[in-house]
Amino acid sequence: MTDVETLEILLRLLKRGKRVALSTIIDKKGSGPREPGAKMIVCEDGQTFGTIGGGNLERAIINESLNALKLDKPMKVVLSLSNRDIEEGIKTGLICGGELTVFIDIFRPNPKIILIGAGHVSQAIARIAEIIGFEIIVLDDDAQLANKERFPMAKEILVGDFSEILDNLKIGPYDFVVIAHGEPGHDYLALERVLRKKPVYVGLLGSKTKALRLIERLRETGLEEKDLKPLHAPVGLDIGAQTPEEIAISILAEIILKRRKDLPHQ
Repeated sequence: MTDVETLEILLRLLKRGKRVALSTIIDKKGSGPREPGAKMIVCEDGQTFGTIGGGNLERAIINESLNALKLDKPMKVVLSLSNRDIEEGIKTGLICGGELTVFIDIFRPNPKIILIGAGHVSQAIARIAEIIGFEIIVLDDDAQLANKERFPMAKEILVGDFSEILDNLKIGPYDFVVIAHGEPGHDYLALERVLRKKPVYVGLLGSKTKALRLIERLRETGLEEKDLKPLHAPVGLDIGAQTPEEIAISILAEIILKRRKDLPHQ
């Protein structure tokens, strides 16, 4: 597999929302199966693309790549291809006689913001979120609001039966969700379904009174405090925002704070 093919696969995986580790040999001393520059992709489920040598060597690199993905940070590892001990590194059991240094980098898809409700505030959020590099998903049960004319920047627009859309909605652990439909029944349904999918952040647009009432209903369904931890209600930093654009800025400021403070590698 050429470097171009490897990088094309990497890009496809990122577009599918996958986090991946890219391992590259950056130094070789003595004999070894591959030269510096050789690359291999490792996904979170252990799937690999490309090769750095096969056998115990490759298994060791896969394990280290999975560890890097778990820690969510890049790392450098040294692998011994001989019987001699090395001060800092991993023995592979191979007898080629050399030593490889491998850099494992972590690649992440663009952060995703899911807007539930396609009103004025969501439209303003989408405009600003596009500028700062978010992938945008919009869903609503009203096609007059959720459409490409109002949300040309959206990667995906989901319209139809509200409950069915929420059931089928794919939400990852690093996704940000803003619930801004406005109709209390819809907002409650969205909260209940979304929180069970465990995104990193869920924001609810509305008053404190509304938020408290909906949270109480959620507790009655069996949701515990740990389930409610991602919830920010009312959503947004308190900057005295009034217009849809100002409210959007307050919400995105809170999302950026969450992303940079609690998810420093995102």
